[in-house]
Order: sequence, then C-alpha cells, then structure tokens
Amino acid sequence: MLLPDNIAPEDSIYYNGAIVLQVVQRERRISLTDLFCEVNKHKTISFSLFLLCLDWLYLIDSVVIQNEEVILCS
Repeated sequence: MLLPDNIAPEDSIYYNGAIVLQVVQRERRISLTDLFCEVNKHKTISFSLFLLCLDWLYLIDSVVIQNEEVILCS
C-alpha cells in the first residue's frame, strides 16, 4: 500500500521508495545489491519491501533495471 492509513508512514512504499530514489539519484547507476546495502545504511528495510519500492519506481518511470543495475531515468 502506497499511503496507508493504519500503519506508520515510515513503513509505506511511498516513503521507502523516496529513500531508494535518493540513493539512485546520487549514484545515477548502481547494482541491485549495492543499492540495497546503501538504502539499509539510511533505513533498515526488508528485501521484499525494497523490491516493492523498485517496482513502484519502475511503474512511475523513475528507474529502469537492466543487467542487475538500477539506472535513473532522465
């Protein structure tokens, strides 16, 4: 759920997706595992939530995933 009304906002895909996007914006191109490690330096999230965030960022055309790398869309 993107914007939940029954859990803390810090647990939402919307909030965590913003953290993932900040790391991708800084790096421009980063491997999937390195991105997960960098995101967990800022906030500890599960790998499944991380993947949901990447799915959401892909759906809104913010990132592309090619050859196990996450690339910022221009």
